[in-house]
Amino acid sequence: MTGGKSPYKFAPLNALRMFESSARYLNFRLAAEELGVTQGAVAQQVRALEEHLEVKLFDRLPRGLDLTESGRRYLKPVQRALSLISDATEELRPSKTTLTVSVTPSFATKWLIPRLNGFSKTNADLEVQVLAANAFANFQSDGVDIAVRHTKPPLGPGLRGELLFPTTLIAVCKPALVDDIPIRTAADLTRHVLLHDAHGMWPVFLERAGVHADAKSIRSLKFSHTSLAIDAAIAGQGVALASDALVQDDIAAGRLCSPLDIKLRDDLGFYIVYPRASRKPDQVRRLRDWLLGHAARRR
Repeated sequence: MTGGKSPYKFAPLNALRMFESSARYLNFRLAAEELGVTQGAVAQQVRALEEHLEVKLFDRLPRGLDLTESGRRYLKPVQRALSLISDATEELRPSKTTLTVSVTPSFATKWLIPRLNGFSKTNADLEVQVLAANAFANFQSDGVDIAVRHTKPPLGPGLRGELLFPTTLIAVCKPALVDDIPIRTAADLTRHVLLHDAHGMWPVFLERAGVHADAKSIRSLKFSHTSLAIDAAIAGQGVALASDALVQDDIAAGRLCSPLDIKLRDDLGFYIVYPRASRKPDQVRRLRDWLLGHAARRR
């Protein structure tokens, strides 16, 4: 139909939304919280709708609301109409592409997640799904598009791998810890609780630093993930050994310090891994470039 007078008789759409929400909660305050407006605005809009319809929709009770018979009859078609408008709006919007990223739990919590919002802001058409697991991703069966792994080449047939940053291990602890028991040399580490993760690199670190202490005499706590050891260090429970990339934010914020200049370079590194024949080459390239850009700024 084109031209002429509209055959539709409309109630104000905003008032209908507030009526529908109030009818679900039977409470103006809860409807206001859902819609992000004041309770008074909801009550005023519902009252205006009742005046427009010349029908009472709610009974106002001391502890909430109750739908009148007219309100109950009106609610269902209003909900159907709002649902149709919502569905039509969603269909019109450009659909987002989901990009599934597989990372280790420690890399996720200590490096990726604090930065990921920046990628989402500049890539609004992508919906990033993060899978945090220690197991290597299967790019065929797991639906993973790109991964960051603590590994080293060769990475396997059909895969591309690019070094994000090498693994450089440093000793870190809460600043207050070294105020009580100073750490001026590597030997001073043996006076503290050493926080181990699944990689178990403390013995190698101490040996390379020239410390030959009896392992039985050193107090230790063991954790399944590096992020847990780092969190324990932040809590003042001891000294953790972690990749400098994973603790850089905590050091910058003053939650951790690195009392020694000693560094241990591991033969493993954090690699970006993705299939050569990617299902989403443009989206993978964008995330890859973003990751490499952050790593370059860190260096």
